[in-house]
Amino acid sequence: MELLDYLLHVDKYLHLFIEQYGTWLYVILFLIIFVETGLVVMPFLPGDSLLFATGMLVAQSDELNIVLTIAILLVAAISGDSLNYYLGRKVGMRLTEVRLFGKQVVKQEHIDKTHSFYEKYGERTIVIARFVPIVRTLAPFVAGIGKMRYSIFMTYNVVGGVVWVVGLTLAGYFLGNIPLIKDNFSKIVLLIIVVSVLPIVYEFVKAKMQKNKVA
Repeated sequence: MELLDYLLHVDKYLHLFIEQYGTWLYVILFLIIFVETGLVVMPFLPGDSLLFATGMLVAQSDELNIVLTIAILLVAAISGDSLNYYLGRKVGMRLTEVRLFGKQVVKQEHIDKTHSFYEKYGERTIVIARFVPIVRTLAPFVAGIGKMRYSIFMTYNVVGGVVWVVGLTLAGYFLGNIPLIKDNFSKIVLLIIVVSVLPIVYEFVKAKMQKNKVA
């Protein structure tokens, strides 16, 4: 429940952070985005809503700069994916055997969903996955497991990072102060999550229907 509250009200938490830590918020934002994209065990962090809320906060703050904010978030997103790729290449599927408090750290079902994305979109998955929770964190990891050529991975990594970070942060920056959006932030977050998850739902339903036809 605490995680859900954080997801739906990340804008309020960011306001508290800026009041308590000032420009140290840059470091906090960097770490959150870097951890979500860089550590395959952290796929549940609120990347999309955090970027949108950060844009809103910058628009309302005299302490934060939008260009510097985007630059820091870009470095976090691109370097995070690079770390995840490295983990996939060096550690690979052995991570699915690791358990924490009796539960798998990396679930096989999430790996399988990411594989289905690669089967449909190929290398473009690195870009598309930026907007899909869980798959966003696992896509570079699976690319490392599959030993995708690093130059190709980095090209899509940079493109995906720019589209994701710049797009959502500027959307929050320019749209976040509109009263309708500002007063219904939790509903906007839910909408972002639903739209992000739709590709996974579509692929699941499609696979289920094909399986039933074969049966």
